[in-house]
Amino acid sequence: MIQALIVDDEPLQIDGLVRHVHWDSLGYAKPITADSGEEALEILAREPVDVLITDVTMPGMSGIELLSACKLEQPHLQSLQTLIISGYDDFEFVQEAIHLGAKGYVLKPIKTDELEEKLKTIRDSILKRNQIERETSELKEKLSGSFDVLQERFVNDLLEGRAYNEELLASWCRLLDLPREEKEWRISLFLFGYDRLLPSDGHDARQRILLGDGLMKTVKVSLSEYAGVYSGKTGADEAAILLLNPPPSERAKMEKQFPFIQDIIKEKYGSTVTVGVSRECRSWEEAPLLYKEVKHMMAKARLAGEEQILYFDRVEETEYQDHRLRDEYIPEIVKLMEKGDSGQAEAYFNYAFDALLTQETVAFSYVQAFGMGLVSELARKIRRYRTAVGEMNVDMWQRVIACTNAEEVRGVVLEYFSKYTQLEQGEQAVQQHHLIHNIAQFIEEHIQDNVTVKQLAEQFHFNASYLSVLFKKEMGITISDYVQEIRISKAKELLRDPNVKVYEVAEQVGFQTAAYFTFLFKKVTGSTPQEFRDYRYEE
Repeated sequence: MIQALIVDDEPLQIDGLVRHVHWDSLGYAKPITADSGEEALEILAREPVDVLITDVTMPGMSGIELLSACKLEQPHLQSLQTLIISGYDDFEFVQEAIHLGAKGYVLKPIKTDELEEKLKTIRDSILKRNQIERETSELKEKLSGSFDVLQERFVNDLLEGRAYNEELLASWCRLLDLPREEKEWRISLFLFGYDRLLPSDGHDARQRILLGDGLMKTVKVSLSEYAGVYSGKTGADEAAILLLNPPPSERAKMEKQFPFIQDIIKEKYGSTVTVGVSRECRSWEEAPLLYKEVKHMMAKARLAGEEQILYFDRVEETEYQDHRLRDEYIPEIVKLMEKGDSGQAEAYFNYAFDALLTQETVAFSYVQAFGMGLVSELARKIRRYRTAVGEMNVDMWQRVIACTNAEEVRGVVLEYFSKYTQLEQGEQAVQQHHLIHNIAQFIEEHIQDNVTVKQLAEQFHFNASYLSVLFKKEMGITISDYVQEIRISKAKELLRDPNVKVYEVAEQVGFQTAAYFTFLFKKVTGSTPQEFRDYRYEE
């Protein structure tokens, strides 16, 4: 059912619309109602609404101001269908409403059949849009390829960490008939990778594609008879097999196929293949980690020889943990701190630190080195701050060296995180202050151009919603309120010059029509532009 929101300051008007319009037969749910523009904005922010029906003239926020706020400050309401109701038979207001996206205009007293016709038109438009979106979604879900394409995309999504979204995983479960409950998952990974491509063909794109496809087809055909096998290419020279819930006897039979696959590749393509077998995990979230672990194991093992069959064990797990601390954890923590996500960085650090401490043979000196390395990387990123920061960094290094146990190291690093965040937030606040005031100046200089929030966001390389939040935080009012203040202030200045006509004032401060300028000026100042010119200025 389509949901409408009626906004009117007259209770009898709202009651009449709710009672006399045949909402149900038109395909609409019982409408939501609001008696002011401010209340309507609150409803629109928290509830899904398809159609907005609003009176033009209301105390406080007018209907046109409500439309303007929806258009400029609420990006998620861009598809909202709007219908204007007014007692003013004035084309100027119609023009302003249409300019702000209104799809229809009904005069008071309202004729029910006229309103219902407009609601039908809006309903048909919404239903067509929804049908297009639904059919597009179904088409995407069905895809345009075979089951093999589905498998390959699933394997890639899982191993590269793109299936963390519960909704996406549920979709994959439907498409591939996978177990819905995570506790039913037992996952292993078999990774087949060329040790090297032939020197003569290494830079031949066509040959690389043939070799990649040849490996994938050989692996798939060799393992096709086994249940729970999902295959996909993870690179031009790699083929991955995800094994889901295999009986032990089936897995043993599959592993006997590995030498056969290696022989076929050598005979047909003259290349050797190494096979990496992961540990087993019970969570789809761990699948990307399985892939990284096996890749690391295979890269290290190739230094000792080719055409191997490798199994990830406890020793490999310890070595990979060391690799992650150096090459993955520290860069990721630094990246999170640079993004300003100190909470996530702290959580990630604690996770990495705890993983380090679980190693059976870890030395305390290594724990200190990890803390020192992290502090050093963060210190290297702080370039904007001078002597005080240099002294802080030296102090933190000395404190890490002076630590006598792992928890002391953890505490010093977390304290450094806090100080780093304070410095970054202070710098960011200064930058935001200057930026917002530059934006305010830009608005004032371009007031005649009727610049939208979206255009401001593009001009200053911001997300529109985030820009609106920052602007209100810094200036104390919304962008639309600020624009209105500047327009009225500028209009007052221009009205003091008797040679400038009222409609020219409206144009110069960015109003589409003189009628709406007059309406808004009186609402804000209590007098029309002409009255202000004739009386207020003299006073």
